Amino acid sequence: MTNLKNGQNGASERVLPACSTHHHHRPGSSIGNLHRRGFLAGLATVALSGCVATPEPARVIAAQAPEPEPVLPAMYRAMPSERFPIPAVDIKRLEPQLWRQVVDYPTDERVGTLIVDTPAKYLYLVREGGKAMRYGIGVGRDGFSWSGRAIIAYKREWPTWTPPAEMIERQPELAPYSAANGGMPPGLDNPLGARALYIFQDGRDTLYRVHGTNQAWSIGRAVSSGCIRLLNQDVIDLYGRVPDGTPIRVIPDPSTAIAA
Repeated sequence: MTNLKNGQNGASERVLPACSTHHHHRPGSSIGNLHRRGFLAGLATVALSGCVATPEPARVIAAQAPEPEPVLPAMYRAMPSERFPIPAVDIKRLEPQLWRQVVDYPTDERVGTLIVDTPAKYLYLVREGGKAMRYGIGVGRDGFSWSGRAIIAYKREWPTWTPPAEMIERQPELAPYSAANGGMPPGLDNPLGARALYIFQDGRDTLYRVHGTNQAWSIGRAVSSGCIRLLNQDVIDLYGRVPDGTPIRVIPDPSTAIAA
């Protein structure tokens, strides 16, 4: 690694490795001084080139800003003027596609018909021009889903809930709300919510309802005992749009449907 070079005056110059810390020269010689200056300059170069270890700079981790609160649509605000004041919808529990909205919906059903798409968890109110008002719904869980064609025989605001005898057999704790006992009084805790639309088929009560709920988390799921639930704000909107006698078609979910 040592090379000798002869200068014009015959003096010998030894070139040292870049990172060496040893010096070989005659004391007091100018050649030695040149080597010392060259060595110090070399150290500066080495420091810049990475031969000298430097501490790793501290990593700066930016704090993540909290997600902004979703903007509450006016249609899902609180309704304090209702007989039982209705709180605002917790829209963090409700996917945006389940919000009430007008959508394209070409169909052969006549305008004004209600169509319940059980598998997709939507209720459509057919409008003119291939459009429909679409509502997100909760539907009956396994074994309690009804389907078929019927009509909305009548409607009720803040209805009384009377569980059928079959339900009371399965859930004896509901006996205090039987027909003989007058049912459950209306209110926010009533399973039918703010409005109920009663489904009849061939003049007979099917015992299935389109009704309201405050449980935003249940919309888009199969949770109820066969009935079709909408947010209270949505069922109030629907209630004002459909008259008695409105036709309704419930499309079955193959995994949960029972005979009409």
